[in-house]
Amino acid sequence: MKNIVFFLCLISVSSFSQKNLKQLLKKYNTESVPYITVSDLQKDSNTILLDARELKEFEVSHLKNAICVGYDFFSLKKTLQKLPKDKNSKIVVYCSLGIRSEDIAEQLQKAGYTNVFNLYGGIFEWKNQNNTVVNNQNKPTEKVHAFNKEWSKWLHKGEKIYE
Repeated sequence: MKNIVFFLCLISVSSFSQKNLKQLLKKYNTESVPYITVSDLQKDSNTILLDARELKEFEVSHLKNAICVGYDFFSLKKTLQKLPKDKNSKIVVYCSLGIRSEDIAEQLQKAGYTNVFNLYGGIFEWKNQNNTVVNNQNKPTEKVHAFNKEWSKWLHKGEKIYE
């Protein structure tokens, strides 16, 4: 009986956490860019990954093969030089949770890219679902830049780094 109660509590906490994440994203995002889930992204190896976090966050860890494009000093011109000329190429933009990445993805859409997605829950959700992140040496790491103390509550797995 205790196992059943524990399991039910675990499910409700997980659902509650997802619901709160959904509410958080709804608060900050316009949803002008379609989301892609972690599980859907895992199925597609031909995706261009753009990391919309700052360089110091990217250097701690990132999704393998991601390109750091930043946020505060994002340059559409520099980013376009790193992208294929085919504007139908699949591009997934991510950040910590999926808020900054929406802004960057919108700029790509305005530049004519038609197959742009925002990673739902960002690198935090990627790590929360036990996926690998890599450091600057392309080696797996448990470290994830948690952005700040307030946002770090959304990162449940891995080692939170703040510097």
